[in-house]
Order: sequence, then C-alpha cells, then structure tokens
Amino acid sequence: MEGARRLQGQSIGVFNEGIGLLLFRWSALRAAVENEWGGRESRVKADQLVADVLSWFTESKEPLYIDDLEDILDQGMLSLNVEVEDGSVEEVAEKLMVMHEEFLDGNFSSFENLRKANVEHRPHTTQIVNDGEDDSEEDGDDETMIVDGNSSSNTEILRYSNNNSVNEPRTNVSGEVDDGWVVVSNRRSKGRKN
Repeated sequence: MEGARRLQGQSIGVFNEGIGLLLFRWSALRAAVENEWGGRESRVKADQLVADVLSWFTESKEPLYIDDLEDILDQGMLSLNVEVEDGSVEEVAEKLMVMHEEFLDGNFSSFENLRKANVEHRPHTTQIVNDGEDDSEEDGDDETMIVDGNSSSNTEILRYSNNNSVNEPRTNVSGEVDDGWVVVSNRRSKGRKN
C-alpha cells in the first residue's frame, strides 16, 4: 500500500502508552489479570497483548482491518483463559482504531482523556466469590462472569459476559455492591462428582 500513513518517532511510544491505558480499562482484561485467570504470568500475557497490538499497528505491511485487530484481542484474551462474549472486543478494537487515526492526524485528545481518567481512576479489585450454591438455572442476566463447568483440567476457560462498555459507568442492579462490582458464584456444585 503506497503512501500509507504511519506513526513516526515519539508518537509510537505515546501510542503504546495509549494502548495500555485503553486495554487496562477493559474490565474483562483487568479481571483476568487481577484474578490470574491466565496463571501467574497473567500480567506478562496482558503486557504481551499490548505489544502485539502495537506491533500490528506499526509493523503491518497490509491495510489495517478491524476484524484482524479483533482477532488479536480475542487471541490475547484466550491466552488468559477468557472467552469474551459481551461485544467488548469489538468496542475495544473500535476505540483503538479511532485512537490510531487520531494519532495519525496529530490529534492526541483521546489519549489525553485516557491519561486524565487513569489518574482520577482508582483501581478496584475484582473477585470471584463461590458461596457453595449451585446456580444451575439461567436467569438471562448478562452481567455475570460464568465459569465453564465442563473443564476437567485445572485450566478453565472463563466466559466474560457483561453489557457495560469500556468507559461508561455502571448503573446499580440487584446483586451489585456499592463500588460497582457484581458478586458472582461458581456454576459448578462442589458436591457433584463424575
């Protein structure tokens, strides 16, 4: 692709920081890292996802298509044993594409907004709570993290399903504590044996 605009010089480093700021505001990624769903190396895997996204934007010789970026995000989350089903992969990919276009135009406003929000934002700790109940019925509530009970190994794929966007505040719903987190129980019954 002749004449393709590319990030140059210091803007690459700033864009890398912007990718990190955006990805670590993504509740699915944050929960996976905080709870070490990808093992002890979860933070390293998340940092690798940031590096992979930057590499895709800066080193790709092909035109940049959002579907390819979504695939990179999906693969990064799968490396953390998380299958995202809430549409947030597409939302995060779109925000990254928009930020990249803004950087190419010399507009760093979305980055500055992320940086400002990051300074003002206090990190929350996400915890999965198992109260020993068997939640076998589906109630259709999409604001839950569902543990896949079909896994026979120690590694479980967690399906993250949440209707909240990356940057929008949550409205209070039943089962949600004051700080905006939902307490979720494990779907498996500890008393069940194969």
